[in-house]
This record gives sequence, C-alpha cells and structure tokens, in this order.
Amino acid sequence: MDDKNKGQQINIELKEDVAQGVYSNLAVITHSTSEFVIDFVRVMPGVPKAQVKSRIILTPEHAKRLYKALGDNLNKFEESNGKINMSNPNIIPPINFGGPTAQA
Repeated sequence: MDDKNKGQQINIELKEDVAQGVYSNLAVITHSTSEFVIDFVRVMPGVPKAQVKSRIILTPEHAKRLYKALGDNLNKFEESNGKINMSNPNIIPPINFGGPTAQA
C-alpha cells in the first residue's frame, strides 16, 4: 500500500445477493491500453455454450494490484495447505466467441 493511503479506511458494503458469489471455472482476460477486462465464465460438461457469469473491468494499475494480491494470497494458501497441483498448467481450452477466427 502506498504511504499516502496508509491509515485510510474504506467502508465496504457487501449485499446479500453478491455475498452468495458466482461459480466460475474459467477466466478470459483481455486488455487495451486503458483497461483490463476479466470475464468469469462457467463451462459445464456436455453444454455446448459456456456463459459469462461476471465481467470485471480494471485500470492497468488496479489489474497489477490484483495480480500482486492474488499471488500473495496463493503463496499464503500453499504455505498453509500445500502446493496446488495443476493437472496440465499449459493447456488453454479452445474458446469460440461466435465470430470469425482471429488471424495474425
């Protein structure tokens, strides 16, 4: 946290419907020069169309803060609970958004 923000408190309200959370087993991240967009998707076996359940839009600065905070929390989790094993961390599932296939 920056020195200028230390001691500053934010009152955060968590409404009941939001507190229930939304299950997601895939995140799709895109960015432009001014923002990062994270779409949280639910992919279900046997269902041909996955649904975006939530979209979060962040400034690049806030995306970096999220990246650092998530990394810190993952490290703390693994210190307490052991290493998180990924079956194949290099597999990226194919995603089709219904438009033409991108080409380089």
